[in-house]
Amino acid sequence: MVEASEERAPERLGGRYARVLALAGLVGIPVSVAAFAFLALLHWLTVFAWEDLPEQWNLEPVPWWWPFPWLLVGGALVAVAITRLPGHGGHVPIEGLSPDPVPPSHLPGVLLAALGGLPLGVVLGPEAPLMAVGTALATILTGRWVARGGPENALLGTSGSAAAVAVIFGSPLVAAVFILESAARAGIRQTRVVLPCLLSAGVGALVFTGLGEWTGLRVSSLQLPGLDLPDRPDLADLLWTIPLAVLIAAGVRQVHHLGRRLVPHTARRPALMAMAAVAVTAVAAAAYSLLTGRSPVEVLLSGQDALGVFTEAGDVPGVWALVGLLAFKGLAYAVSLATLRGGPIFPALFLGAAAGALLSGLPGFGIAPAMAAGMAAATAAILPLPVSSAILVTLLLGSGSSGMTPIVLIAVVVAFATERLIDRTGTREPAPEAA
Repeated sequence: MVEASEERAPERLGGRYARVLALAGLVGIPVSVAAFAFLALLHWLTVFAWEDLPEQWNLEPVPWWWPFPWLLVGGALVAVAITRLPGHGGHVPIEGLSPDPVPPSHLPGVLLAALGGLPLGVVLGPEAPLMAVGTALATILTGRWVARGGPENALLGTSGSAAAVAVIFGSPLVAAVFILESAARAGIRQTRVVLPCLLSAGVGALVFTGLGEWTGLRVSSLQLPGLDLPDRPDLADLLWTIPLAVLIAAGVRQVHHLGRRLVPHTARRPALMAMAAVAVTAVAAAAYSLLTGRSPVEVLLSGQDALGVFTEAGDVPGVWALVGLLAFKGLAYAVSLATLRGGPIFPALFLGAAAGALLSGLPGFGIAPAMAAGMAAATAAILPLPVSSAILVTLLLGSGSSGMTPIVLIAVVVAFATERLIDRTGTREPAPEAA
């Protein structure tokens, strides 16, 4: 938690607020250019490792053993970033996402951990390193105009985060709301940070769009193709949403709890635990492929580009394949949260979609409501930022999402309440050492 004086700091900006607002708009341009380059490189490395190279070597479909060399290389690079570079490779993902400014000296370690691990199979997303890039670049670019560590610096760093993640969530509105809710959860007052975040996110989205059309390069963002949305949910959809949200929230918290148990070991031996985590991830992917006959890549990566596999647009896994996917990707996600570097949101979204697809066979439960409820519940449980979760899933569903909004809202509220209840119950239980 920030101190009370820091909470009130943005209120003391006074007449300097107009300058902060102008700087936020200007900072959004170079930050979004850097974020675009980061995402384009991340996408190219991912496609090269998991699509282009197997195709060139006539290894299609991807064999079960293919993840082992890539993950071992990725784990070694992450271990170097954690142990050898300032900042230890960035924020530990099991701690959630933080709007706190990242010192520029930490940026090399953040980039090495992200570009070394995320495209090579680590089960995490790019949102955390993107936020770090945004805050660090904002600090560098505005260093001559604002005092380091002052309230203006904090506002501009938060605006840099909004610009950096403006497109990765599929909408600048999601990015702005996400940053604002994260800041509020961290104890930062929103009254002064709203306009800079909105402006910077809007500028970032414009630059992203222009760079994409000009360069022809593709950057990954959340997409859910091929899902036919009904005009409104049925009564059965609404009734099934409640137990589904409870079940998914409990499952996500169990994944989080498993990761928490690894944190003390990671603090003592970070390099060894990073290599152990990628080894577990590779074994999980291989086991899934051997047991189901499907690609091991489905267990790997963040899942943001693979959501279409659960819809009619993709090769939908069967019931037992979905069970295996939840088990093996959940295990890989847990060890990645505790030991590697990246963001926690996208794998949770993917697991929520998989759980929804699995349970959509319940009587009267449609695939679209089930996936909407699953993604909303998983996102709300892992962050937990209920407003951001609801907006993110609603916009992800597309232009016809108005009929699914009640499902999304109910799932978010139920999952958030379940997550709070589980955490509160857990804090009352004595630790094994104390017992």
